[in-house]
Amino acid sequence: MGRPAIVLLSGGLDSTTVLAIAKEQGFTPYALSFRYGQRHSVELEAAKRVAEAQGVERHVIADIDLRVFGGSALTDDIAVPKHDTVEEAESSSVPITYVPARNTIFLSFALAYAEVVGATDIFTGVTAVDYSGYPDCRPEYMDAYAKMANLATRAGIEGTQELKLHSPLIALSKADIVREGLRLGVDYSLTSSCYDPDEQGRACGRCDTCLMRLKGFAEAGATDPVQYQGA
Repeated sequence: MGRPAIVLLSGGLDSTTVLAIAKEQGFTPYALSFRYGQRHSVELEAAKRVAEAQGVERHVIADIDLRVFGGSALTDDIAVPKHDTVEEAESSSVPITYVPARNTIFLSFALAYAEVVGATDIFTGVTAVDYSGYPDCRPEYMDAYAKMANLATRAGIEGTQELKLHSPLIALSKADIVREGLRLGVDYSLTSSCYDPDEQGRACGRCDTCLMRLKGFAEAGATDPVQYQGA
């Protein structure tokens, strides 16, 4: 078995690709997902499918209720914005689907989990190329968090753990991510990226993340295998 690594797994395209990358690099993944009060459970069901398909032995789902704060279309009674083109989705700065401090919260849980299992590596699927303008997906944020993380734990100050934060997708476009995942044999039919799926779990095809996902598959010369409403 390889060295343990915490892999943040949402069940979407990016995190699923990162899980496959961590495995290819020889790590034993400890997958970590969150039930954080998001508007649907489809992504968690996808995360379970992905973890099982990729042979993850331990997949933890942590409960956090971010609905007590709200402030996002994903954790409040706010409609998810829909667009007709990907250009419309890319034109906004920080959209209402941004969940305040979500990546900081998730990474902090991953940091605690890493210290408990003796892992020195955390993998996350953030990308700063084809993304929705979220401030906690930028390289400078990831660098700053990594520096903080090594000051924040007992293992860090005792010198028994020097944490490394891996963001292998951060400079890749969605098309590049799709190509990398296909090279690694990722089954994207198991994933779900949509912010507003229907009761059958079918993607809406018009939210920011759907449009960017579809663009990525098209530019990669591949077909997105998930079901879309009206298709």
